[in-house]
Amino acid sequence: MNTYHINKGIGRTVEFKGLKAQYLFIFSGGLLAVLICVMIMYMAGISTYLCLILGGSSSGILIWQTFRLNGKYGEHGLMKLGARKKHPKYIISRKCIYRYLKTNRKSADV
Repeated sequence: MNTYHINKGIGRTVEFKGLKAQYLFIFSGGLLAVLICVMIMYMAGISTYLCLILGGSSSGILIWQTFRLNGKYGEHGLMKLGARKKHPKYIISRKCIYRYLKTNRKSADV
């Protein structure tokens, strides 16, 4: 009789052949988009060989880039990269310097 481990992956991220988390969704969505584009090109009357070459090369590039991003940034890397882009590099203050000195003197007197 076989024994099965129940709930073996609770608390772990989704992983398929080394791709983790959001990269798996990018990978599957990209391959679906390539498939739909190849089907549209085929129905539009473009040569079968051209459709196969474009579909194969674009899916190869998609696979290569997805695994490269997964290796470079890791599991949560794309979210951290997006957060870094939204974070300001410096804070702009348009008050004149006199107002800062004036408020500092009042707070020092108290």
